[in-house]
Amino acid sequence: MIINKSKVVIVGAGAVGSSTAFSLVTQGICDDVVLTDINQGKAVGEAMDLRHCIEYLNRNVRVSAGTYEDCGDADIVVITASAPYVPGQNRLDMLGTTKKIIDSMVGPIMKSGFDGIFIVISNPVDIISYYIYQLSGLPKNQVIGTGTALDTARLKCLIAQKIDVDPRSVHCTVMGEHGDSQMVPWSRVTVGGKDFFNIVADNQDRLKGADLKQMVHETANAGWEILHRKGNTNYGIATTTAGIIKTILYNESRIIPVSTLLCGEYGENGVFAGVPAVLGRNGVKEVVEVRMTDEELLTFKKSVAVIREFSSQL
Repeated sequence: MIINKSKVVIVGAGAVGSSTAFSLVTQGICDDVVLTDINQGKAVGEAMDLRHCIEYLNRNVRVSAGTYEDCGDADIVVITASAPYVPGQNRLDMLGTTKKIIDSMVGPIMKSGFDGIFIVISNPVDIISYYIYQLSGLPKNQVIGTGTALDTARLKCLIAQKIDVDPRSVHCTVMGEHGDSQMVPWSRVTVGGKDFFNIVADNQDRLKGADLKQMVHETANAGWEILHRKGNTNYGIATTTAGIIKTILYNESRIIPVSTLLCGEYGENGVFAGVPAVLGRNGVKEVVEVRMTDEELLTFKKSVAVIREFSSQL
């Protein structure tokens, strides 16, 4: 009997990479998790620590430390390595250093025979995803940035806190750059099927003076708030990445806002940006084109223009 096993290789065993591995292991999402890092001892230590979880979990996920050669038969390779944060920088400022790191990785990964799906976390994620797409030569559906998936989760939490509901009852999407220019099509936001603007009108006591621009700012700035308080962000993005991996490996056809190559959608071409997309076993199955107001579409295009400007520097 042939058993199809699923294998995920995580490149970078720092806080984000190890937390992503922990999410995969504790949820039992795949059969094999391999950690690789320039500091091999760190990868070995994280793999050992994760293996010691298995006794108290409901599934034996095999965890090991490896090299780029282990990517050859991987279903998914997660790229977490990026430039270290320097106070005062934004994500776009990390491009030059992160690009050099990516240059050293993609060649050896592709040389291993890898033909699976890249999931890119490294910032600036939209631009780095585009760069990996160019370097790898893989089809567009097989290179996916985490994009605005985490930003969307953050906005849902923010809205839910204001009106005291479960964040999973909030339906919204953050789009564009995973960065300062990101936007929200508020005309499409609902809570339990109810239009958000109607909720604001009907709940003045709770949402009096709701400032949509401030909410977008708080969403975009959430990562920095966490970083300044604890030194890094890892749990949110790790669990977001695990959710994307689960959707792909289990062929769920779930819609998640990720960074993917636009080929005419929203009138944009040749650029990676955060948009809702249907994900399945082969990666991005379809980009969902959300109907926005003219003003919202203009704001989205301005965000895409920021990504395009920096992508042209590659």
